[in-house]
Amino acid sequence: MRLRNIPGSRETIAASEFVVHEDVMREKKGNWNTVFGNDNPISIEVGMGKGRFITELAGQNPDKNYVGIEKYSSVLLRALEKRETLPELTNLYFLRMDAEDLPEVFGKNEVSTIYLNFSDPWPKDRHAKRRLPSREFLARYDQILKPEGKVEFKTDNRGLFDFALEEVKEAGWKLEVCTFDLHHDEELMKGNIMTEYEERFSSQGNPICKMIISR
Repeated sequence: MRLRNIPGSRETIAASEFVVHEDVMREKKGNWNTVFGNDNPISIEVGMGKGRFITELAGQNPDKNYVGIEKYSSVLLRALEKRETLPELTNLYFLRMDAEDLPEVFGKNEVSTIYLNFSDPWPKDRHAKRRLPSREFLARYDQILKPEGKVEFKTDNRGLFDFALEEVKEAGWKLEVCTFDLHHDEELMKGNIMTEYEERFSSQGNPICKMIISR
């Protein structure tokens, strides 16, 4: 059974206090500080998968707020299972939504950092605009990031990474950090949190690429 087809996942998500639901999320645009009850910086992970990365990040940084975004209910369910074992985390919420709608959910200058981890490569050329580091998505991120905001992208897919590098240039963004072998970069590995995919791919000897970009 494919993960995204787990029966009952939508119902479980709908009943969770850790998910900001569709009927509420758009009302919070520009006012996400009211969800967290403070004015701490907000970071989001787009396509968070099973949630290991953002859950650990939230636990390590209680003075910052985090929103994990996932399109598929049965994947979000796995992140939610982790979240429910950590009720002390008051700085982490989840959204089930399509990343194309980010500007409808977050206001201008509302997000400090956007994390993209092991995103779907959408290998066919006709699907290039669906890739999360594409210029189309960079335009969406531009609408919600603070002026000093950054996008951090990790992948083991060299083709996708090379594509992302070209998109950074074409979109007029700035490449602040770039490595084609993250796990052999001592400085960049400080504080690195691995996703489930990262742990698997790196254990197989696959180099992990990472970039940090800004406007």
